[in-house]
Amino acid sequence: MIASLNSSYMPPEEYLKAEQDSLIKHEYRQGLVYAMAGASNIHVLIAVNLVAVLRNHVRGSGCRVYTSDTKVQIESLKTYYYPDLAISCDRRDQEFKDFLRHPCLIVEVLSDTTEAFDRGDKFNDYRNLESLQEYVLVSQTRKRVECFRKNTEGRWVLYPYGADDQIHLASLDFRRPIADVYEDVDLSVANQ
Repeated sequence: MIASLNSSYMPPEEYLKAEQDSLIKHEYRQGLVYAMAGASNIHVLIAVNLVAVLRNHVRGSGCRVYTSDTKVQIESLKTYYYPDLAISCDRRDQEFKDFLRHPCLIVEVLSDTTEAFDRGDKFNDYRNLESLQEYVLVSQTRKRVECFRKNTEGRWVLYPYGADDQIHLASLDFRRPIADVYEDVDLSVANQ
């Protein structure tokens, strides 16, 4: 979640060094640094549920699940984001200590303050990752998951899932009822 902007240009090397010692997380977009805000309990529960089911699914496959403390680098854009969840099946990512470059799946849990950015500029930036096969947006106000999947022509196609659906993530051959994503989540609290 973007909370505030440091409007002076910072080189990427300086950002990475400063981020190692920072008490709060910052995203970096083409020289500008954005402080991250905290997440709601519902946001955290959804992310934890996704981490649990996806980690269990990829166990032993060589794929790794990373949480919101791992940056994804979009090298061509000099950009670093902290997605809520990223999965990489590319061994090259094991070479990097502080970020990923080759995720196949990225998940963002939407909030009022980040939804427009997550759907717009951030998704546009993520599409510069050649390895990315699916970009997943998860609502925290209703049972809704939107999976954008890159097809064989390189076009991004939306696969929406609702309250009674089973989610399919083709990049991982993963199928699960959407109810598992929202386990222990009281959406009436989110809609107050």
